[in-house]
Amino acid sequence: MIKKSQIINEAKRFFSNAFPKAIVLLRKSLPQIIAVLLALLVGALVLAATGHSPIEAYAAILTGAFGGIHGIGQTLTQATPIIFTALAFLFAFKCGLFNIGAEGQLLMGGLTAALVGISTTGLPAFVHLPLALIAGAAGGALWGLFPAVLKAKLGANEVITTLMLSYVAVGITSYMVAYPIKAPGMVPQTVLISASAELPGILPPTQLSASFIIALISAGMVAYLLQRTTIGYEIRAIGLNAKAAESGGISIKKGIILALVASGALAGLGGAGEILGVHHRFIDGFSPGYGWDGLAVALIGGLNPYGAIFAAVFIGALRSGGQSMSRSTGVPLDIVFILQALVILFVAAPRLIKYLLKRSGYKW
Repeated sequence: MIKKSQIINEAKRFFSNAFPKAIVLLRKSLPQIIAVLLALLVGALVLAATGHSPIEAYAAILTGAFGGIHGIGQTLTQATPIIFTALAFLFAFKCGLFNIGAEGQLLMGGLTAALVGISTTGLPAFVHLPLALIAGAAGGALWGLFPAVLKAKLGANEVITTLMLSYVAVGITSYMVAYPIKAPGMVPQTVLISASAELPGILPPTQLSASFIIALISAGMVAYLLQRTTIGYEIRAIGLNAKAAESGGISIKKGIILALVASGALAGLGGAGEILGVHHRFIDGFSPGYGWDGLAVALIGGLNPYGAIFAAVFIGALRSGGQSMSRSTGVPLDIVFILQALVILFVAAPRLIKYLLKRSGYKW
């Protein structure tokens, strides 16, 4: 029989270990917390200057984002693809790479997932759904492979190649749903995917699907891979000091290709989740800029996979709560985008400047 003293001792041991870790985590998150508070403060000044009540506006955002099942579902639905693109950005960033092509990789992942969901019929759900998800990840990975090879073999700047390929992806997907695979009607979209390829909903009647769970699992896998595996160690070593890593026997080319391909796969999986779990067809322009949001969210989250989850939920809450705020208080929805931009400005600008100066050869 367990004695009361044993329970007390175990509890003391647990809290003595957990408390310092919590303090360290809070200290690391302090810049992001301060940035959010500063953004809210400046946003309040903007609201007051335009004749609106900051308290009423922020209360409306909170109520709209978390005030009921619909609000919570909408917030998490908005956050899900951003988690994937944030993971994509930070994974490449850990290798010293600046992948700003997550938008294109997400679109290509969504398109390939839709094609498998439409064309492959007669399969049971336990085969069809994983196949469509894998196709989505493969589509994004392929779109990450091109700049990876150009970087590893020719030294091409990945910022330029990933950005240009995003524009190519926009053109390809728009063309595909406007002509070859367009469904009957005026809207540039495909027909519905097979029911066997649909991701199940997890919070009816909202649009939140199992893609959110996949996003959380992906964050855990990325964190484990980067911190607990040899591959993760090599990727981080290349990102910290490529010359030293190469001197230690680490293949720089292999690391670059692996990082950008994995980054593309994560973004592609996010696109697949949107198509299979929310829209159930590929719709031209289904992404309002999830790839660009992911870049910002990764920085707001401190380039930490778990931090990216909370940052994505914060941005999702601003988006979903902002719509409620606009309806109930008459505050323009543009205020929400101002708040988001302010958070990004306060958090990301110093980090981006430091990174760009480092890349240009400036000793920080």
